[in-house]
Amino acid sequence: MCLPMDPSRAFRRTRAFVLGTALALAAPGTAFADPGVSDALRARVTALRADADVRVDGEEIAARRLIAEFYVQRGFRPAWAQPERARALLAAVEESRTHGLDPADYHVEFLRRAATGAPHGAEADRELVLTDALVRLAYHLRFGKANPRELYPDWNFSRTLGAIEPVPALEALVTSARLEEAVERLAPQLVIYRELRAALARYRGIAAAGGWPPVPPGPTLDPGMRDPRVAALRTRLAASGDLARAEAAEPDVFDAALDAAVRRFQQRHGLEDDGRVGRKTIAALDVGVGQRIDEIRANLERLRWVAQDIAGDFLVVDVAGFTASLYLDGSPAWHARVVVGQPYRRTPAFRATMDHLVLNPTWTVPPTIFREDVLPKLVRDPRYLAANHMRVVDHAGRAVDAATIRWSEQLARGFPYQIVQAPGGSNPLGEVKFMFPNSHSVYLHDTPARALFRKAERAFSSGCIRIERPLELATLLLDDPARWSAEALAAAIATGETRTVPVKRRVAVMLLYFTAAPYGHGDVQFRRDLYGRDARVLAALAQPFRFSPVDRRR
Repeated sequence: MCLPMDPSRAFRRTRAFVLGTALALAAPGTAFADPGVSDALRARVTALRADADVRVDGEEIAARRLIAEFYVQRGFRPAWAQPERARALLAAVEESRTHGLDPADYHVEFLRRAATGAPHGAEADRELVLTDALVRLAYHLRFGKANPRELYPDWNFSRTLGAIEPVPALEALVTSARLEEAVERLAPQLVIYRELRAALARYRGIAAAGGWPPVPPGPTLDPGMRDPRVAALRTRLAASGDLARAEAAEPDVFDAALDAAVRRFQQRHGLEDDGRVGRKTIAALDVGVGQRIDEIRANLERLRWVAQDIAGDFLVVDVAGFTASLYLDGSPAWHARVVVGQPYRRTPAFRATMDHLVLNPTWTVPPTIFREDVLPKLVRDPRYLAANHMRVVDHAGRAVDAATIRWSEQLARGFPYQIVQAPGGSNPLGEVKFMFPNSHSVYLHDTPARALFRKAERAFSSGCIRIERPLELATLLLDDPARWSAEALAAAIATGETRTVPVKRRVAVMLLYFTAAPYGHGDVQFRRDLYGRDARVLAALAQPFRFSPVDRRR
């Protein structure tokens, strides 16, 4: 999956506008504080500072410390005295639904009642709820509702305010001349996010129109055939926009237009695009529009988690989409298919920095692969090592005579050595590997098994990522045409010598996981939830609101 971006410079200007301390953006017509309201706010702040469970009409004030300091620095002046400000906040909260969020998390019912003012004596309580609603919404648009570190213990993407001071930033947001626009700018300013929001609106429109009908089960439908189920197939594909119109002169004939629509649907859903409507294609056709909406919501949330890191030069691997993309100087520079970890040897999600390449790499067999794959073969055939150019070494790298090892006893005893495979045509790492140091021992690498790239689903590895066209990527990362042209790189590999080469482009490497992403022309592609991760994200989105800590600095 490609990740088109808005220019990072524009993103920085946007964030500065919204979260900076530009207090000069104060809205005109701010009312002078009523002494009674200020005294009431002072009393509420005292309770908030004591970390009391402050509630207004059953609505919990969650951002207690921030709101308390906010009103202290305002001298206990109200922030929402003007009715148009409250209406603008309500509009922003209602709009949160278009981000896949739930307006109920932001006191929406209270805001609807309070949009035109508050009964005399209730102004202070109204102030707390409205400010809390804004803080909650800003927090979710900036960081996401769920805390990914609670879902994935090894998560290491940015979750920080950086140099932003919360109270001045909240003041700037509350007093901004165009509150709705300022709130919108807190969300990821990425093309992919904007297009995925548009897809959410479109699929909700499909749901409102009644969704789509299932395709009845039965034998595989092939282009050119006549079958009563073809008419249902037409209706289904027209409902999702894959077919321009359901009407046809012969609705039960699988004609060329329907063939093209089926192939388009298959491409969008990560299936073999052969035009044949068999078991897998029917299963994808029969997924309800409600589930597709949930998948889009889950992936909007994932984008909020990582938006701070999608800037500058970076290499992103979309594990569920089986693709990798390199962005240099704000533009796409390389894109390729990848093979990722099998469901029982999952490729993790994390962030690291590209450091170096290894040409003609050796391969040290990981313990799991040794135990589950290599050792059983050695027990059956002790000649396996020599046939595959492998040798046994101790942890100091000294050679060990394989003939002295009783392989059948190693399952019970634990193997004290390592198996290393020499470079060459049978080495699973191919001609080059790409190293970005991390605690998972995961890296990108070439592969001799290139036929796997032609498959629609490519989860065949033991966790590391095999990539198409690795030498193109290596040339871009080395970024040294005089010393490391494509020809020079090929010549160095041809020597067969193992060689470590630092990269000039120390790009951020991000291993991400998207089951829904823009497909172009306002549409969306869906991928099978390979590792079963969507359910936990959706469950977190359904939980009641609560704050999770963020880092003040990184």
